[in-house]
Amino acid sequence: MPAPDLDTIVSLAKRRGFVYPGSAIYGGLANSWDYGPLGVELKNNLRDWWWDRFVRTRADMVGIDAAILMNPKVWEASGHVANFNDAMVDCRKCRARERADHLIEHALPDRKVEGLTPEALTKIIQEEHIACPHCGEKESFTEARRFNLLFQTRIGTLEENANAIYLRGEIAQAMFVNFKHVLDTTRVQLPFGIASVGKAFRNEITPGNFIFRTLEFDLMEFEYFVRAEEWERWFDYWLSEQQAWLQAIGFDLGHTRVRAHSQDELSHYSKRTVDIEYETPFGFKEMFGLAYRTDFDLRNHAEHSGTDLRYTDPVTGERFFPHVIEPTFGLTRLLLMVLLEAYHEEDGGRRVVLKLAPRLAPYKAAVFPLLANKPELVARAREIYEGLLPRFPVAWDDRGNIGKRYYSQDEIGTPWCITVDFQTLEDGTVTLRDRDTAAQVRVPGAGVALELASRISAA
Repeated sequence: MPAPDLDTIVSLAKRRGFVYPGSAIYGGLANSWDYGPLGVELKNNLRDWWWDRFVRTRADMVGIDAAILMNPKVWEASGHVANFNDAMVDCRKCRARERADHLIEHALPDRKVEGLTPEALTKIIQEEHIACPHCGEKESFTEARRFNLLFQTRIGTLEENANAIYLRGEIAQAMFVNFKHVLDTTRVQLPFGIASVGKAFRNEITPGNFIFRTLEFDLMEFEYFVRAEEWERWFDYWLSEQQAWLQAIGFDLGHTRVRAHSQDELSHYSKRTVDIEYETPFGFKEMFGLAYRTDFDLRNHAEHSGTDLRYTDPVTGERFFPHVIEPTFGLTRLLLMVLLEAYHEEDGGRRVVLKLAPRLAPYKAAVFPLLANKPELVARAREIYEGLLPRFPVAWDDRGNIGKRYYSQDEIGTPWCITVDFQTLEDGTVTLRDRDTAAQVRVPGAGVALELASRISAA
C-alpha cells in the first residue's frame, strides 16, 4: 500500500538521508529542502532514466542545458512579467498571507479554483465564510490581489547602477529562444523536440506538503514542435507516453487520474492543458502536465526580438511557426510521489519496505559479513563489496544482527542483499536475498556482479 500519511514519508526521508530541512541549524527556511546522500541518488536516477527514455534513445529529440539567468526581455515577451501571477489574500487579524486558490481548496477540497480571477476568488472566500488557518478568524481576509511570481535580482557592482533581472520561473523559454540555434546546428526536421532539465524558481506562498511545492524546484520537460494540423495526434501520443513511463518506474495507474483544465484555469499561452494527478495523502495533486502552447512562444519571441524564428519545410520551402506540445515532468514532486507509491508496511508495520524499481534504488545491493567479529568473513565480504563498487552503487553494513541489517536496507529500497557466511569460505557461494519477497538463494560470489546486472536489466 502507498504511504498512509505525509508525516510517515517526511520522517523516513529525514531519518534515512533522502531529504533534510534546508538551513536546519539556523532554524530553517520555509519551503526549502536539501537532498541527502540517498535523496540525491534517487533524484539523479529519476533524471537519468527520463533523459534516456525521452531524449538519448529517440531520433526526434535533442537536448540543451541553458542558463538560469536570461535577458529580462525574454520574460516580457513570454508574458510572464504581465501574466505570471498568483492571487494573494492577507488576514487582517494575524497578518498571515495565503494564496487565495490554495486557501479555498484546503477549506473546500472538492472545489477546483486555480485560474479564477481575484474577484471570483474573493467572492468564494466571502460567501463560504472561510476562516484563517492560522488564527481561525472568519471574514478577516482582504480582497485577493495579484502578486508576480518571478524572483527578481540585480546584476551590477553598485546597487544604484544595477539592472533588474529574473530567476527563471520555468525552463521552457530557453528552448524557444534557442530554437533557431538548434535548427542551424542540427539536422532536425518536424516533428522534433528540444529537451531540458534544470531548476526553476517561484516566489510564491506555498501550503507546505513537504517537497510538493517549493520556492526552487527541478523540472524535466521538452517542447515538441509539430505542424498545426497535427497537434491533437501528438497531444494524445505524449499523454500515453507519460503514462507509460509512470508504469515503467513503478506506479499503479489506478492511483492516478487525468484532469483537463477548464477555460478559466488555462495559462495565457495554452489552448489545452491536462494534468496527470496522483492520489497523495493530501488529495489528488499534479505530477505531470501536458499543454498545447500553439505557436504563441515562437511568434512572440520573433516579434519582440526581431529574429526570424520560422521553420522552413525542406521539401516545399514553406516558412511557418511550428506549434508546440509541452510535456512537463516535475522532478522534485515526482521524487516525493515515488516515495509515497513505493512505501509498504508488512508484518503489522514492523517491516517497512520501499519497493523502488531497481533502476531507481540509490543502492543496487548491500554487502554484509554474517558476523562482524570474524576477520575472515569481513575480509571476503570487503573483497566482494570493493569488486562491485566500480559497477554498481552498493552499501556496506556490518552493524548489529543480520535481521536488522536486512530491515534497514528494505527501508531505503535496496533491491538485494549479499551475505558472506561460513559456507562462502567453503564453496565460494554467497546468500542473495530479494527485498520484495525476502527469498534467499545461493549464488557464486565470483559471479554476483553478473547476477545483479541480469536482475536489474530484467526488472
